[in-house]
Amino acid sequence: MTKTPSARRISIAICVPARNEAETLPALFTALERLDRGGTAPVLCLHLDSCDDRSASVAHDYAAHASFPVRVEHAHQSAPNAGHARHRAMLLGERALEGAGVLLTTDADSRPDRHWLQAMIAALDTADVVAGRVVRTVTQPHPAQDRLERYYEALHARRRVLDPVVWEASATHHQTSGANLGIGVHHYRGLGGFRPVAVGEDAQLVDDAARAGLRVRRDAASVVATSDRRTGRVLHGFAHGLRALDGDGDAVEVAHPDDATWQYRGHASARRAYDDGEMAILADAIGLTTDHLVGVMRDSPNAEAFAMRVVPVPPGGMRRVTLPVAEAALAKLAVGRYAA
Repeated sequence: MTKTPSARRISIAICVPARNEAETLPALFTALERLDRGGTAPVLCLHLDSCDDRSASVAHDYAAHASFPVRVEHAHQSAPNAGHARHRAMLLGERALEGAGVLLTTDADSRPDRHWLQAMIAALDTADVVAGRVVRTVTQPHPAQDRLERYYEALHARRRVLDPVVWEASATHHQTSGANLGIGVHHYRGLGGFRPVAVGEDAQLVDDAARAGLRVRRDAASVVATSDRRTGRVLHGFAHGLRALDGDGDAVEVAHPDDATWQYRGHASARRAYDDGEMAILADAIGLTTDHLVGVMRDSPNAEAFAMRVVPVPPGGMRRVTLPVAEAALAKLAVGRYAA
């Protein structure tokens, strides 16, 4: 009897940078052991960045009895740099996969949901880059952070109403975090990887991906829980942001929803213009010449790249306003939409 060939197992590298995370790594390892791995062949690639605590011994102890392969790399640099460390973790993943497969990245103080691998693989069947949802572990109330996240969730929902894309998840979200990102090896290599910046390497990679024409999907089905600690490993990182929000939420400044809406409408118009070749209406709407738009279109591989490259900030700039002002303006936009 002829055997039916088994389905191809998808090679996945889970890439984690860590800097003095001896206390948090055990919880990460426990979460990884609980992952539903059906149809996947994961390997953990742990980049230990200038650790002077017990992180190395904790990692090697786990590697000795882990139920899947673990690769540990040690490096030393003078100052924390999140982008450099995460890129090194991804390069370790590339080598582990021998240049083909899927790179996932999370943080040492995070815990992926049991269905994380399955959600990521399903999303990457539709898109090129997946930004999953990050849920804070609540050890104390964060009313200002909760309020800020509600604002950005509502703003992102408006974006997808005004500028829908076929690869977006039905249950989406606004976040872009290195604690929950996925990308194919070939796309990561094509983008040049995470940039060596102290913070914001995750948002920069996703922006680079969109400008290159890759399909970015923000999928709420992919969930990672992360720490809400106030003492972080890098200056101005996530912990710093949480500390800033411990004060008066009314003082927090965000993008004005009117200006964001202008961009969203511009992106939708740019996609249509790319598809039908009619640039005159778009040129009038965004204040650029038709010749300029045609030139950008020729250099853009698809409508996504064109939309991300060609739509500027609004004529008056992208205003920053306090959260109460933004919330009121967004509520007014929502009322206008439903009244129309």
